[in-house]
Amino acid sequence: MKSNVIKEVAWVGEDYVRGKIKGIVLSFHGLGGGLKGGPSTEELEWGRCGGLVVHPYYGPWAWMNRQARAMIDELVDALYATHKLADRLPLVCTGGSMGGQGSLLYTRYAKRRVSACLANCPVCDLKYHFHERPDLPPTMRHAFLGYSGSLSRLLVEHSPLEQVKALPDIPYRIIHGGKDKSVSKPHHSDKLVDAMRRRKLQVEYVEVPEMGHCNPLPLEVLQRNVEFVAAALT
Repeated sequence: MKSNVIKEVAWVGEDYVRGKIKGIVLSFHGLGGGLKGGPSTEELEWGRCGGLVVHPYYGPWAWMNRQARAMIDELVDALYATHKLADRLPLVCTGGSMGGQGSLLYTRYAKRRVSACLANCPVCDLKYHFHERPDLPPTMRHAFLGYSGSLSRLLVEHSPLEQVKALPDIPYRIIHGGKDKSVSKPHHSDKLVDAMRRRKLQVEYVEVPEMGHCNPLPLEVLQRNVEFVAAALT
């Protein structure tokens, strides 16, 4: 990917980085997301910590499919080359809901090793999620249209819960609201974290009893999110 194409396929927060770039922070959007106008509070703070926040335009219904992963791999390589970043500088994945699934799944499949992963109310089991809400089947059928193999096998390939054995041993931070009616905490994050802990992976699990889907995040959780990513950038 040429440097002049980068901003055609991603929002890049170069203007918000304080000092030298210490690493890249990928920020994956949720279902239906798209173009971005500016940083969130967390992203602004990550920039102040030296993180180059990047919001890839991988498609509103992508579910981190193979095309999305290939595009992000190419984008990441182009960012390291364009900004003359050493390969040792960290790559961090973040996201919420479908973006949380994307954060976990890209961490599993990424060409370049990911240093840390933050996921808020992530979709972890696509087989369960397929029938969790009536709006979801069209999005997944669109994401995997033209792929060989059964839909069942494709949902396994794209489910973080089914891919726990292949996740790298890095720091993870998982957040989920106890009142989430869009992505069931017991069927997603609870099961994922249990499987991750059985593998003895480094996982912080933040359960927020009064929170719905992805927000509102308590101030202390937001602050710890900033600290978690900042620690990965040092």
